[in-house]
Amino acid sequence: MLRINNLKIRKDLTEYEVFETAIQKAHVKKEDVLEWHITRKSIDARKKDDVHYTYSVDILVKNERIYKKLEKVKEFKMPNISLKSSLNSRPVIIGAGPAGLFAALTLVQNNIKPIIIEQGQPVEKRKESVATFLKTGKLNSSSNVQFGEGGAGTFSDGKLTTGIHSPFCKKVLEEFVYFGAPKQILYLSKPHIGTDNLIHIIKNMRNYIIQKGGTFLFDTKVIDFEIENHHIVNLHTINKQTEATIPTNHVILAIGHSSRDTFETLHKKGLFMESKNFSVGVRIEHLQKWIQEAQYGITTKLNLPPAEYKLAYHSPSGRSCYTFCMCPGGVVMASSSEENTIVTNGMSNFLRDGQNANSALLVNVTPDDFESNSPLAGIYFQKNLEEKAFSLGGRNYYAPVQRVEDFLKNQKSEHIGTVTPSYQPGFTLANLNDILPSFVSDTLKEGIQFFATKLHSFDHPDSILTGLETRSSSPVKIARNEKLVSNISGLYPCGEGAGYAGGIMSAAVDGIKCAIAILENN
Repeated sequence: MLRINNLKIRKDLTEYEVFETAIQKAHVKKEDVLEWHITRKSIDARKKDDVHYTYSVDILVKNERIYKKLEKVKEFKMPNISLKSSLNSRPVIIGAGPAGLFAALTLVQNNIKPIIIEQGQPVEKRKESVATFLKTGKLNSSSNVQFGEGGAGTFSDGKLTTGIHSPFCKKVLEEFVYFGAPKQILYLSKPHIGTDNLIHIIKNMRNYIIQKGGTFLFDTKVIDFEIENHHIVNLHTINKQTEATIPTNHVILAIGHSSRDTFETLHKKGLFMESKNFSVGVRIEHLQKWIQEAQYGITTKLNLPPAEYKLAYHSPSGRSCYTFCMCPGGVVMASSSEENTIVTNGMSNFLRDGQNANSALLVNVTPDDFESNSPLAGIYFQKNLEEKAFSLGGRNYYAPVQRVEDFLKNQKSEHIGTVTPSYQPGFTLANLNDILPSFVSDTLKEGIQFFATKLHSFDHPDSILTGLETRSSSPVKIARNEKLVSNISGLYPCGEGAGYAGGIMSAAVDGIKCAIAILENN
């Protein structure tokens, strides 16, 4: 393939019109083109009076030697996997989030039939449990925004951006498209799927894995790990009141960042782990139209998608404040997984057509901030804040909210202005300064005011802060060696919960890597 780069287009064109424009620019004859596809589309809005698209287009041509000036592109191919011998027992994957699902996909595509254990429900039933919580405040602590098929990312924006540069990223995108994602995620610079699409895609993935011999055990929790001579030999599970034993020598721990009781169990079993840095803060909401105008200006005639932002601030105190998981046209989600806690996250459907934009607004936390040296100290730090938010909200799963102006002045909000909070089942006007550690609230205030110099209206008085966001990443890292195995042979720490990923894409990639490790290490 040859690549036509840096194609600036100032009109809304169909994909075929983009292709025609590209070959015209590169002086390529249409009859020479055997195959083509768009490989990148981004928006350049640095100059508000000249907002435009930038494309890259790959072409396969008959007479490549004629077009020597064009860049040659190497196509990605999955590496050859050498299965050394047949496995003595079926591998088990704990967790059906992106890490677990992509590990299962990789195994069944190599004729290995895994067992996937998920404490939550299949995604269709899980959707109903989440809807019930949002409507009534009745929490299913086993199946919610954090737990269940698809993982925490299912009820988010379905964002597929990542900072990693793994060749497996292309594999993940192609798999998502195969199972029903829009094809444009293959080339958008900031691809996303949306919760509405993810629910169908995940169901399709599950059905494929089952057709290939995989087995799903939903509503099933691993309650113990049986270890002999530092090697996993059995898992003990419970489904409702029924306990069972599953013999296995290979376990992928794709447990997610909220599996606190599983972390406790593994720690007692002697699994090496350590506390790690993470972040806490709030969700900030603006009107989406404010973000549109701030990012795109008011003169463009292009049919642009809902605007996003990504901002960071470094305080003289040494702390950092940054935005994370920004959801254009989305809502703030009730994301508790334990009774008597408040946890928030953001969610958007594929069209991102809601009235508000929201983003996590976070401050970094380090093990020095914890009350003990326990590897689980970060979990206790999170939970303490979540319980305080529950109390401040009224102890009924209403979230405490505050106008930005009032937060900056350290006074309780007494009214809602232009921006209506999107959090369900409801909200309580409060002063979030009352429950946030001072280093968090002080850094948030500095960050808000700094971000307003970069993005107009960021500090609008009526912007809404909803508390609290505590689950942006895992507070624990489980040690693993170069073969991706923990100090207990046969246990493969994997994905975001184990401290090796930070989002859907990187978690899926880590799932692929752990599955390959099982195939090659056995």
